Amino acid sequence: MSRRPAMRLLSTRATVLLSQSAPLLRTCTRPHLAVGSRAPWGHPQGPLTLQRSLKCSKDRIPTPSCSSQTTISASMTTSQFWASTATWKRAAVNTLRCLVGCTAGDFSAMWYLQLSHPTLGMGTIMAISMASGITSSMLLETTLLRYGYDRLPWMAAARTAAGMSMISMITMELAENVVDYYLTGGVVQLDSAAFWGAALLSVSAGFIAPLPYNYVRLRKYGRACH
Repeated sequence: MSRRPAMRLLSTRATVLLSQSAPLLRTCTRPHLAVGSRAPWGHPQGPLTLQRSLKCSKDRIPTPSCSSQTTISASMTTSQFWASTATWKRAAVNTLRCLVGCTAGDFSAMWYLQLSHPTLGMGTIMAISMASGITSSMLLETTLLRYGYDRLPWMAAARTAAGMSMISMITMELAENVVDYYLTGGVVQLDSAAFWGAALLSVSAGFIAPLPYNYVRLRKYGRACH
């Protein structure tokens, strides 16, 4: 075979190969930009931000460079739902903050009303004490939101505190007062060891009663009740 026909044959084969690989080259030689990065000036996309980066696979099908992770919420009836140690700790801290405020307002009001207005009756005194406990809890939470980690303005802190879960606070107050009434009849006796023992039990009941509810709110909805 002469040299000229051989060169012509090679040229023809090269042309065919280039025509077959052109789509692949157009697909795979696009500039690869990271998610959230900007295309360089002069690029057809301009400086617009690309929302998702694609890379070329061997079969020329563009695929996402990273797979999205989907969080699946476990059912409340499964043990997995209740197995989050971090959520239990957060729920316990939130509940403890509320407990301090509720207990301070509740027992202070109960002691004052029994001392200064004994004729009101135990039912009325306990109802007023519960309202006082919820109010003092909201005041404490407002202060913590103002001067704590969040550093919210007073109005924003007050609105946030007012939007806390009333179910949790009412459950806490009911548990405390029921246990206290059962053990002491609701009578505050600061010089009695039995009163302080009953107070410890009632406070413990006030902490335990709303704790599962606060856990559920955090675990399922990502919302703190306090």
